[in-house]
Amino acid sequence: MSKLKWLYPGMRVKRWVVLLMVGVFAIATGVVVMLNTPLMSLWERRILIWAGEWSANPFALGSVLVLAGVLCLSVGVRNVIRSVVEAVRPGDAPDLVEHVYKTRNLQKGLRVVTIGGGTGLSTMLRGLKEHTSNITAIVTVADDGGSSGRIRHDLGILPPGDVRNTLIALADTEPLMETLFQYRFSWGEGLQGHSFGNLFIAAMTDITGDFEEGIRAFSKVLAVRGKVLPSTLDAVRLGAVYTDGSRVLGESCIPEQGKKIEKVFLDPMDAKALPEAIEAILHADVVVLGPGSLYTSIIPNLLIPGFAEAIATTPALCVYVCNVMTQPGETDGYTASDHVQALLEHLGEPSLLDYVIVNKAGVSSAQAKKYAQQGAHPVRADISVIERMGIKVHAADVLDQRNLVRHASLKLAEEIIRLAESRDKGKHPGIRAV
Repeated sequence: MSKLKWLYPGMRVKRWVVLLMVGVFAIATGVVVMLNTPLMSLWERRILIWAGEWSANPFALGSVLVLAGVLCLSVGVRNVIRSVVEAVRPGDAPDLVEHVYKTRNLQKGLRVVTIGGGTGLSTMLRGLKEHTSNITAIVTVADDGGSSGRIRHDLGILPPGDVRNTLIALADTEPLMETLFQYRFSWGEGLQGHSFGNLFIAAMTDITGDFEEGIRAFSKVLAVRGKVLPSTLDAVRLGAVYTDGSRVLGESCIPEQGKKIEKVFLDPMDAKALPEAIEAILHADVVVLGPGSLYTSIIPNLLIPGFAEAIATTPALCVYVCNVMTQPGETDGYTASDHVQALLEHLGEPSLLDYVIVNKAGVSSAQAKKYAQQGAHPVRADISVIERMGIKVHAADVLDQRNLVRHASLKLAEEIIRLAESRDKGKHPGIRAV
């Protein structure tokens, strides 16, 4: 029987279990002596004989036995718990009470669904996981470049790159594990350029026989808070139509054309949405689109039949997080309202968005000059234009400029949670001036 394993050598609980039994016995004996019950007279007389001079005062003797029993119980319980905790406690959680408190509160957090891909989504998720563990990240699988593209072409599985980044962002594990799964081989024939995490997901997919099951297995390894789901299990390719009428097929090729994008499309167009992803949207408290590449990370998910309908149906607050910088070859010269307009045109339903979060913090001149050399510029927050679309704007300082100009994980997460909680209380925070 499995319960008998508690008594196996090396479990470090037997001595404390014995102490617990001694404590219970001492308390029972003390009560018998104190009450001087006839039923236990034989046992009581033996105790009093052993007690010697204490026999003159049975109540005092019984009290001492009860106190001794309580002491044994408290020491035994404390050490049994300590032995078990030392075996199961996470290595990075020295304070068990704080760890349990945080875990329980995260489990009661808002149900958040994020839709997108790329580094923008991963950055936001690092902040959101500090507020709730009820996160479902729905990730695009249209990538066909780099390590993901090679794995997709060579092994015939869905590209794992965006999924890997999202899983690592939600992971509750040691930094060394994160470094390992983000490690990219710089040597080795056939290995150079591949991410270890991508290869791991590919291996798990082969072992489990299913990409979705491979993700679940990876999630267990990394102790992921929440769930990561591909938007579809179909092998889709992303294409673009430009304003000059030309077309291109392949996600990695879209920004390379240097042309203004009119719209993007999926091939095949009738890809099936993952039912679990649709279900998550319908039962969410808040649905967040972005941040990330507008045409190649966010919109591809929304082109899958069922996604726009689910967003239109869900009672959740729907928020779009606008990028802080334009993306060369994709959103050159775009303002915040241009981002929103492109999103709405592909959604086909202008009333789907409740809020747009825009950054109100300025970019340093040094950073602006550095990014301008790469063809990227700060996104201008033209709030009045977005308001005329019938969408509320929430402008806040959500910028992190320590290394790269990007969203600050914790700042952005706090603003999203603030919007969702304000909505739950029946009130909306006012628009902040930029």
